[in-house]
Amino acid sequence: MANRDLTVLELRGEAFGTINENSSSEEIFQNKTIRPILAMQNDLFVAVFINYAIKQKSVFFSLSPEKKMAYIENVIQRDIKFRNSLKGIVIGWFTVDEYNQYIKNSSSINKRMMNMLIERLKSQIQIIEV
Repeated sequence: MANRDLTVLELRGEAFGTINENSSSEEIFQNKTIRPILAMQNDLFVAVFINYAIKQKSVFFSLSPEKKMAYIENVIQRDIKFRNSLKGIVIGWFTVDEYNQYIKNSSSINKRMMNMLIERLKSQIQIIEV
């Protein structure tokens, strides 16, 4: 297991954001674990979202930019299967220690994770085209 954890950490790279003595444990987890995973898996998240939008009769692609933003948010918040798939893409890159930390406060961490992913996809709205 140690080899896997070391490989995962090496592939993910350094923490993003500021971590200091006033940072909460959730903020530290967000910056050390979630942000590097989201950055590393960005292209996959875009591809997964495009595939989802196509399977949903491609409605997304005919929407105005404002409605595309709302669509991204609504889909990730309301489609449980899709959200769980996205969470799995992130959780699969946790080390065992990070997973043990995650399960102690999964609800709050999931909320942070999905909000960050929503913002990441919204910021790339122009490249989410077919």
